[in-house]
Amino acid sequence: MTPAEAAVRLYNRVMEAHENQHQDTVQMFAPMAITAYSMLGKLDLDAHYDVGRIAAVSGDSVLARAEADTILAQHPNHLLGLILAGNAARMRRDTAAERRYYDQLVAAAPAERAKQLPEYITHENDITIALDAKRP
Repeated sequence: MTPAEAAVRLYNRVMEAHENQHQDTVQMFAPMAITAYSMLGKLDLDAHYDVGRIAAVSGDSVLARAEADTILAQHPNHLLGLILAGNAARMRRDTAAERRYYDQLVAAAPAERAKQLPEYITHENDITIALDAKRP
């Protein structure tokens, strides 16, 4: 198994545990997953999103926000960056920032989705859920 395959496998393990509300498993595997991604070298935007999601579901709003900032610095309307930034804002109870990121997400979605970026296809469910969510 390549390091990239190991990282993705750990990501999937953490997300599955989160979906099944097994927080103890999330807490056990999240650090391993983050370490696996850190061993990959320069990350693409999809991998930054993966790290940010792992951070978010394990309760690390600082890392989630940092990964969102990294994505948005490279691509200001990147849907996954906006979703992650909104989640990080929610985690720190900043409803004004959460609202701004959600509004930007909704405004950017048509043009961004039309680009059919690989990470948008991979995380289509996350995008759909975020766009369908009611925000403060």
